[in-house]
Amino acid sequence: MDINFKGEMLSLNLSDTGSGDAVLLLHGWGTTMAVYKSIIDYLTPYRRVISYEIPGFGESSAPSFAFSTDDYADLALSVLEALGIKKVTLIGHSHGGRTILNLASRNTDTVEIEKIILVDSAGIVPKKSLMHKLKVKKYKLGKAILSSAPMKKLFPNAIENYKAKHGSADYKSVCGTVRDSLVKVVNDDYKERMKNVKPSTLLIWGTKDDATPISDAEFMEKTIPDAGLVRVEGAGHYSFLDNPGLVKRVIFSFLAITE
Repeated sequence: MDINFKGEMLSLNLSDTGSGDAVLLLHGWGTTMAVYKSIIDYLTPYRRVISYEIPGFGESSAPSFAFSTDDYADLALSVLEALGIKKVTLIGHSHGGRTILNLASRNTDTVEIEKIILVDSAGIVPKKSLMHKLKVKKYKLGKAILSSAPMKKLFPNAIENYKAKHGSADYKSVCGTVRDSLVKVVNDDYKERMKNVKPSTLLIWGTKDDATPISDAEFMEKTIPDAGLVRVEGAGHYSFLDNPGLVKRVIFSFLAITE
């Protein structure tokens, strides 16, 4: 799907299957639609399921500028508008969940969000330990030194090598505007905005998730006005892969789907 987004043409690898009430599935950072094939496949006989790979991942073109979470949310609205969808249920994993929290906590006139399913969602920034703060301070000092004019002249690639060496696995796996996008979104914290999320919300979470811990889900359950949490015992950040049968049953129950 080619879409004009904020003045540039983006080519999105988009899947649009099934018919009936619309569901939009937004994937996590560093993944592709293939990771979510099982969810798409079991929902397709009962719903119109739309998913796309966000710019710079899979077969979608990279953006010419760094995206913020607002941009990822605006893109989702643009896709729904282009497909003529006025009412939708949103499913998001990890970064996809952060995008949904952005969407659902703002006023949208073009699309009605019926229900939300957040699976091991991002959106809460953890408190930083003293060790982490010291590590960040050391990193920023090294970055400042390597960014100075004399160092850039002597070692033109040093700053990029330094960032790559000290960055997270997600940071190291991407480059260019996609990497810049990660820097922009990773510290977006939606704790204060969650109380503005109005649609009924299902939280599905692995109890052993070490990327977005179960404590995040517990906070969301308390803060989002109409939210319920299903714990997937022993599962990690990809709870829908660790226990696909349970996750399917929970989603079907929430969406009132009878096989």
